[in-house]
Amino acid sequence: MHVDLRHLKSIKAIHDCGGLARAAEMLNITQSALSHQVKTIEDQAGVELFARRSKPLRLSAAGLRMLRAAERILPEITALEEEFRALRQGRSGRLHIAIECHACFDWLFPVLEQFRRAWPEVDVDIRAGLAFGALQALAREEVDLVISSDPEDLPGITFQPLFDYAPTFIASAANPLAAKPFVTAEDFRDQVLITYPVERARLDIFSELLTPARIEPAAVRPVELTAVILMLVASNRGVAVLPDWVLREVRYQPDYVTRPVTEAGLTKRVYAAIRTEDAEKPWMAHVLRLGRSEPVKLQRG
Repeated sequence: MHVDLRHLKSIKAIHDCGGLARAAEMLNITQSALSHQVKTIEDQAGVELFARRSKPLRLSAAGLRMLRAAERILPEITALEEEFRALRQGRSGRLHIAIECHACFDWLFPVLEQFRRAWPEVDVDIRAGLAFGALQALAREEVDLVISSDPEDLPGITFQPLFDYAPTFIASAANPLAAKPFVTAEDFRDQVLITYPVERARLDIFSELLTPARIEPAAVRPVELTAVILMLVASNRGVAVLPDWVLREVRYQPDYVTRPVTEAGLTKRVYAAIRTEDAEKPWMAHVLRLGRSEPVKLQRG
């Protein structure tokens, strides 16, 4: 038995209209063509779909079974056609994001909230557990955008610059280093350094300062949450180096001091890694624009 969409549409139209003539008019076909369709499907199924002696025309038990199938299948097909139409017009797609940055949620959530309003048909998600294989996942099309501060030369991958930030030293106002105008690598020798629980190569303080200077802190204490890091720093349990946007709300509180790292300060850049073929998608261009503007607002407080 072969049933195609036009058969389902015809059965539903006849049921909704209560007869062949009005259904044929709604479907924009002749009544004889509609009758032929009904006879074809009845011959294939080996059962009658309508109780023909009833007025108005009523579906038989078999016809009702087909009607239920039509009412289930046709809306799904219509939704699928709309999705494909939106894809062709650039209105929909998928934006699954992986982050190589613990503190990026602070600015990423406001970006995605604005993006969601502008592009409600784009499926947005943040994929957990991909932080250290994120670029490989991007190449495999498991994710669509990776937030990273470590660009690499990879075929088919484009690193779009978003914004610059300053890794900033933060300590308790009671810490002896609070008296200094800036901190150097040597200043960390007798300090407990509180960091996110990631490999050292991905921590700015190590990659940009301590590792090149071959300086080891007195201890390193990994902490998952930014709020807990700040609480420990305020209690003078250690010091930290965090992106400037993280410190926008605490830099003026009396419990803390913030200082540049080195006299000249450190500067890093955040990138969005995307597949090169996706760069021209309108919704991708929009999220990149938001990613360049929203973090700057946080940096300015």
